[in-house]
Amino acid sequence: MQKFFKFFLNLFPRTILIRLSFLVRPLVAFFLRGETYTDPIDGRSFRKFLPYGYEKVRENVLSPSTLSLERHRLLWLFLKNETNFFSEEHKVLHFAPEQAFYYRFKKLKHIKYTTTDLNSPLAEVKADICALPFSDNSYDFIFCNHVLEHIPDDTKAMKELYRVLAPGGTAILQVPYAADREHTFEDDSITDPKERAAIFGQYDHVRVYGMDYFDKLRSVGFEVNAVDYTATLSEEEINTYRLAKGELLPVCKKPIQK
Repeated sequence: MQKFFKFFLNLFPRTILIRLSFLVRPLVAFFLRGETYTDPIDGRSFRKFLPYGYEKVRENVLSPSTLSLERHRLLWLFLKNETNFFSEEHKVLHFAPEQAFYYRFKKLKHIKYTTTDLNSPLAEVKADICALPFSDNSYDFIFCNHVLEHIPDDTKAMKELYRVLAPGGTAILQVPYAADREHTFEDDSITDPKERAAIFGQYDHVRVYGMDYFDKLRSVGFEVNAVDYTATLSEEEINTYRLAKGELLPVCKKPIQK
């Protein structure tokens, strides 16, 4: 099963996988229905989740119903329980919108929801994250989930995210990071896709972030809180929702100028 999923994920471009998932998802969710694990995004339960991963396949992590991964379910729980995202009016900017969130966020009447990306079929505004076509101080919430590791000039992208975030606003900028790595590693001379996948974790990643990622966000002006939200949950909840214990959420704020 692991070899099959690894082969399948690497066989098609991500845009094609997104389109294929619309057809396959209902059937898979039906056959895996059960009571063992629950996706908190839609509340549906299953006897198991699907495996997922490009280089290292993780078992039991992909929700059959929403196609959410650990990071998506963690973000959903944080937004629901610790913020006013679902209860107050906001302007929201979402990079490379995930299916797990896209249709649910679009249905929220109290938010003005904008999606953007260069390639995603779910993006309404086709834009380069390093040169955004949005005004300064425009958005109350920004979501950018596993995007920056694809961007060669991530500092420029971070500065653009900071620019369009409203003072007092929140940007949650998740990336894959190595908790045991102090410093981020990147090497532009590594161009072979297989070598990039082996070193960076995926063929289209340009770096492996270390724990200095949070300081880099601070260097462009953000106030950053590395939130271990799983520390507030029970072991049973972590297992039932299939979360990655100890994963840190980079919750970034733009200071209000006095």
